[in-house]
Amino acid sequence: MNEITVILVEDDIDWRNGLADFLNAEEDLTVIGTAGTKQEALAVCRQMTADIILLDINLTANQLDGIEVAMTLQEQGTTSQIIMLTSLQASEIIVDSFSAGAINYISKSNFREIPEAIRSAHRQQSAIHPTAAAALREELQRLKNQEAKRLLSPAEKEILKLVHQGQTQSQIEQTLHITQRTIKNHINRILKKLGVKSSKEAAAKAKQKRLF
Repeated sequence: MNEITVILVEDDIDWRNGLADFLNAEEDLTVIGTAGTKQEALAVCRQMTADIILLDINLTANQLDGIEVAMTLQEQGTTSQIIMLTSLQASEIIVDSFSAGAINYISKSNFREIPEAIRSAHRQQSAIHPTAAAALREELQRLKNQEAKRLLSPAEKEILKLVHQGQTQSQIEQTLHITQRTIKNHINRILKKLGVKSSKEAAAKAKQKRLF
């Protein structure tokens, strides 16, 4: 059985020692180094290379400096896989952790799942923990919604809103005080952007996607 080496970075010494003992009790896992601060973590990771770095997200009270450590290690070209340890579940913190190079994000309350997370990470088949996966899905959906809303200009959205309300081009001309030629130009651009063939279809699609 191949040994998987681990560096454990955790500011709470009791929790650090307890988790180290817990991991070392696993036949295939060995904690080869520990650290309690950002500076110690970077020093230990310079001195030795582990397969996995378990990295607490808060090494100084509420400063999220574990994310800074992850970013620095990535910039330095670490070959270690980073798993973030935390008691925080805020979506933006989870997303920031993955952006910094972490491949998984596990709550300390789920510590019994850590050994298998380490093995999965070592196989480069890390299944993202459900809590983190949910946050990433929410962030992806938020970004998609933002991108969709930027797809149409304010004028195009206003025209589609009026089309959705049943107004004809002549009525839109009077409502917005713009020429029918301008309206047609807007609609032609809208049809291309949304990939549809009619203004009514465009309005229905835009409404469905909550673009107005």
